[in-house]
Amino acid sequence: MSAVVQSIAWFETLGRRDVPRVGGKNASLGEMVQTLSSKGIDVPPGFATTADAYWNYVTTNKLEDRMTGLLADWEAGKANLAETGQAIRAIFLRGDWPAETEKAILEAYRELSRRAGVAEVEVAVRSSATAEDLPDASFAGQQETFLNIKGEKALIDACRRCYASLFTDRAISYRKAKGFDHMKVALSIGVQQMVRSDLGGSGVMFSIDTETGFDKVVLINAAWGLGENVVQGAVDPDEYQVFKPLLGKPPLTPIIEKKRGAKDIKMIYGTGEAPTRNVPTSKAERAAYVLSDPEILTLAEWATTIEAHYGCPMDMEWARDGKTGAMYIVQARPETVQARRGAGIFKTYEIKNKGKVLANGLSIGDAVATGQVCLIETAKDIGKFVDGSILVTQTTDPDWVPIMKRAAAIVTDHGGRTSHAAIVSRELGLPAVVGTGNATELLHSGQEVTISCAEGDEGFIYEGIADVTVNDLDVSDLPTTATDVMLNLANPGSAFRWWRMPSDGIGLARMEFVVSNAIRVHPMALVHFDKLKDDAAKAEIAALTTGYDHKPDYFVDKLSRGLARLAAAVFPKPVIIRMSDFKTNEYAGLVGGAEFEPEEENPMIGFRGASRYYSPRYREGFALECRAIRRLRDEMGFTNVVVMIPFCRSVGEADKVLGVMAENGLKRGENGLQVYVMCEIPSNVILAAKFADRFDGFSIGSNDLTQLTLGVDRDSGELAELFDEQDEAVKWMIEKVISEARKAGAKIGLCGQAPSDHPEFAEFLVECGINSMSVSPDSFIAVKRKVAETEARLKKK
Repeated sequence: MSAVVQSIAWFETLGRRDVPRVGGKNASLGEMVQTLSSKGIDVPPGFATTADAYWNYVTTNKLEDRMTGLLADWEAGKANLAETGQAIRAIFLRGDWPAETEKAILEAYRELSRRAGVAEVEVAVRSSATAEDLPDASFAGQQETFLNIKGEKALIDACRRCYASLFTDRAISYRKAKGFDHMKVALSIGVQQMVRSDLGGSGVMFSIDTETGFDKVVLINAAWGLGENVVQGAVDPDEYQVFKPLLGKPPLTPIIEKKRGAKDIKMIYGTGEAPTRNVPTSKAERAAYVLSDPEILTLAEWATTIEAHYGCPMDMEWARDGKTGAMYIVQARPETVQARRGAGIFKTYEIKNKGKVLANGLSIGDAVATGQVCLIETAKDIGKFVDGSILVTQTTDPDWVPIMKRAAAIVTDHGGRTSHAAIVSRELGLPAVVGTGNATELLHSGQEVTISCAEGDEGFIYEGIADVTVNDLDVSDLPTTATDVMLNLANPGSAFRWWRMPSDGIGLARMEFVVSNAIRVHPMALVHFDKLKDDAAKAEIAALTTGYDHKPDYFVDKLSRGLARLAAAVFPKPVIIRMSDFKTNEYAGLVGGAEFEPEEENPMIGFRGASRYYSPRYREGFALECRAIRRLRDEMGFTNVVVMIPFCRSVGEADKVLGVMAENGLKRGENGLQVYVMCEIPSNVILAAKFADRFDGFSIGSNDLTQLTLGVDRDSGELAELFDEQDEAVKWMIEKVISEARKAGAKIGLCGQAPSDHPEFAEFLVECGINSMSVSPDSFIAVKRKVAETEARLKKK
């Protein structure tokens, strides 16, 4: 075997089997070049130095005894970590290249340049340790990467620095913690042709939801310029989510989330001693998405292909060349945090007595922590960290890992879900709130706070120490039932947290939650934006709708994507989406809403539900709701969505609503569309047979049905004792409508709180022959067991 072959290997000759020879990173690049290029996945070409080349460098420069001695002194406490790391790196940097190794690297570089058609091609020089990316070792960034390296001298210098980076302080402490023998870990150098993403964009991609382990989505982060800013969390990137089961089915575009990040800076090529540098982005770049929809779908398809090939969830880095527009995968490794997570146990957190919100950002993990803030603004102050406190800083890099391990929670100003702070927090099992924007300005050391990552995608920092209750929900041995037990879910941000719950779908998804939290604007204010009299409202709407040429498109886009996350969480099981059911006073509270809402003495039984949908006051707003549902079903592909009409007082009103829906592209029966009606008014029970002629099913809203049967305001404290969903009259109503629905062949369920609060009420519903009941996630297990118990008892009779 020649010296050249021993020293370097081209990517196309490498595969997964070569981890001992070239490390996980380079072996994976070779695997993709060899096996996935034929499937349309592009990986920039390059080569790797071998472990043999590393040991040859160590032997030629007689480094082994000196390295062993320095490490022994550190282990014995005779030197600290910083002194030890610096000393070992110094002897590597003073070493001379073995002639055969240097020759092999330079010959390979010349060949790579020849293939690229240039005299000296720019390359990325990456470190790939032979013990890197093992199943329980996912911390990225332990060694160094050097970008935009050009020329033979610069390449050789960068390769020497790669070898030295095997002994960064963080790498030494990491191997010690993981039990790796320092003297049995070698380093392979990957030399890869640069993608001109400095002129385009780049980012990180996971083939799994990083927070919940939901395995049916691809998560993509994107920023302008080179990818180091995304990896290190120095920039707040765009975030996209794509639903995998509906990928590759034209003309569907199953992009269920698009969030525009601030992207304040980008890394571009530098010159001389600084081959890269950060510059501010333009206003146009900050306002635009980095990726187009076709590019998002292409990356997502690549992610699913790579995942299928490796047989496990994957963590990938991608880049887009700004000159050619071509997309590339520049790194892929197994995801290790969610892959190890248990499937049967859920933890739920109840937070009581929480203070005001001090800051918010992206939630990492799903836990809650309390404690005192320790604000560390720069790496030079790391030594001041107080063990067990909550680390608050602008951003983190691998040098911060030793103190991150000693924190109760982590808060950063910058970064997305794929940033260094997010990845390490997940690995450590710590709650983190990243991308807050200004936590370091708002919080101070010694301040008592509560960090909550248990409320969905958004993480909160609350003032003071809240009371936190933790409950374990074990769904590993739940019985099966003939009666469907479904979930009541409203918050798209928390939908994926319940994907492992063995529910029969979502029995109630409240559209108004998405409207009030994600959209915030009254739909009629978007339709009639130019006529608005409230200048403050116009300014706020203009800011919220940045990037939308047509203001109503903002409503349709945000609503369809928010609901898509709910539909994706249980796909292909049904999701029953209730069209908007705000009361007039609630609608008036939306931005721009006051100009479009009448003042009512009793909004609870006023202009709400079905009566709005055909009224000139709201008909155009309802048309936007219909557009969002049509997009959700027909363009994204979520045909598991069922539409439900609330507060429909008469069969005549039902006919009007169904007519307006058909005018807006939602015709009952077309493309499998089912339409349900809420049963919450006595007239729905009295005329159940006629309603069943017009709708596919009923969903009993026990709260409204109780208040309208008993004439009791459900919000009245004075009458609280009279509000009883188990009152004989209410139960008669429920039993009657179940009987009528079954006679008519219509489905019937209940989506009220009663089964959650009263197990005996669930028993009553099963005895009546109800098809389904929908409950809150924390009540699901108790209700499911009660239903199974009742079904078993009835079967014995």
